[in-house]
Amino acid sequence: MPHVAQSTEADWVSRFADEVIAESERRAPGKPVVVASGLSPSGPIHLGNLREVMTPHLVADEIRRRGHEVRHLISWDDYDRYRKVPAGVPGIDESWAEHIGKPLTSVPAPAGSAYPNWAEHFKAAMVESLAELGVEYDPISQTEMYTSGAYREQVLHAMKHRADIDAVLDQYRTKDKATGQPKAKQQQKPVDEAELEAAEGSGAAAEDDGSAGAAGYFPYKPYCGVCERDLTTVTAYDDETTELAYTCVCGHAETVVLREFDRGKLVWKVDWPMRWAYEGVIFEPSGVDHSSPGSSFVVGGQIVRKIFGGEQPIGPMYAFVGISGMAKMSSSKGGVPTPGDALKIMEAPLLRWLYARRKPNQSFKIAFDQEIQRLYDEWDKLEAKVADGTVLPADAAAHARAARTAAGELPRTPRPLPYRTLASVVDITAGHDEQTLRILADLDPENPVTSLDETRPRLDRAEHWINTQVPAESRTIVREEPDAEALAALDDTARESLRLLLAGLDEHWSLDGLTTLVYGVPKVQAGLTPDAKPTPELKVAQRTFFALLYHLLVGRDTGPRLPTLLLAVGQDRVRKLLTV
Repeated sequence: MPHVAQSTEADWVSRFADEVIAESERRAPGKPVVVASGLSPSGPIHLGNLREVMTPHLVADEIRRRGHEVRHLISWDDYDRYRKVPAGVPGIDESWAEHIGKPLTSVPAPAGSAYPNWAEHFKAAMVESLAELGVEYDPISQTEMYTSGAYREQVLHAMKHRADIDAVLDQYRTKDKATGQPKAKQQQKPVDEAELEAAEGSGAAAEDDGSAGAAGYFPYKPYCGVCERDLTTVTAYDDETTELAYTCVCGHAETVVLREFDRGKLVWKVDWPMRWAYEGVIFEPSGVDHSSPGSSFVVGGQIVRKIFGGEQPIGPMYAFVGISGMAKMSSSKGGVPTPGDALKIMEAPLLRWLYARRKPNQSFKIAFDQEIQRLYDEWDKLEAKVADGTVLPADAAAHARAARTAAGELPRTPRPLPYRTLASVVDITAGHDEQTLRILADLDPENPVTSLDETRPRLDRAEHWINTQVPAESRTIVREEPDAEALAALDDTARESLRLLLAGLDEHWSLDGLTTLVYGVPKVQAGLTPDAKPTPELKVAQRTFFALLYHLLVGRDTGPRLPTLLLAVGQDRVRKLLTV
């Protein structure tokens, strides 16, 4: 399929691509377009943080489709300080608290990890997920950039202009620098506590603007040469010699020559705009917590222009991503689903689609509960509309961005049977391959599934969902023996309904046929034809009949869709369990 630009007025990606291309040609004609994301591997990188990547990825991919050269930078903020011991991470305990204040690359990985440090451990899962999602990017380790001296001139420049930086930041500070007390006039909009928590997986987590001691304000924080932590205070700095003196709470004190020293970093509110100028970033989104007055994005706009001579990127705010049945995501509280978790229960195109179809400022939820079945139904309907040409332009664009990138098609299931059907089948068979294939082959006898590979990877995703997200009490267990007591107690109407069902099994043994049969039995009993439109009374009779079948087959009033359940149980066993 040709990779063409999906340009439509209704498509937010195309609109941003137009704007970014024009801005890039104004600022840096003839150079690659630069878009950026920042991720802090301070713990599991969750599905909310994925929006930090997917928003610029989709725009960058559209720009590539149009034939432009583009770089999507992902800055791993692995030189950030280790701020707290996150909850719910296997292989760690409270002893990791002794590392608080060290760079993430200097903190030991959780016990049993194959990776050399904390940052690499949590980066690895995200790198794997981004590859599966088809995200093309240039990785940048901030540890490598700072410790190699790549930013040395920028650090010296910021220190030389520290009074100017301080003046910009002071416009937004809510506490008086000298006294630590609240300022008389509070201009800053309060930020919801949950919003601040949601920022923890991004490089903007700390919102640090530096500190002022007796020697004045400094936008640079050295890591201690003894304890490696950033619990340091700069006590003196000489602009001419670049000698910098600092003390640490551990008792260590030293003087270093900053133009030769690479064990420290600019504070966040200075670091971020410095990078915009250094990399020439044209487009970088940020979360809602960075859009309030005094936040790093707002302040950064002034610092990049006044201090570093650059320009602020086009920076749309993106809204939160939730999980069905869960509160807003926070890395520190543990148990927050990651992109890797989502990709175990859904295929990459579906996950991409969830981010592509909503504008960045629209929040949405990712389903780990029963809602995933409805999402898959919606995706399959969209695929059908694309195939028959009835799809709306904006929906076609979202589908195209989900199913393929400028580099090509993403892997897909050759025969995408309904997710809810696959989930029901693996639920009933407990993942037994031969049983599963038998049932899937019976779904459409005229065009039977001949190998489970035709239904993968969707089948594997549905099986993982059943095994990890569906409570044991909700799993389907088919009776081994008939419920003799219940069968004996049936009235004549119920007995007749079972006889009609069993009499029609041979003729209707397919998914469509059994659907017609189970809905048709109450119609025939009411003296109607099987294709008659249901009345309110008939619907009551159908529900009663369905509940009877569920009770006799699985011992509950509900369960998987009856046609799928009957196919899964098999004709012989159905007759055994339902014969009066």
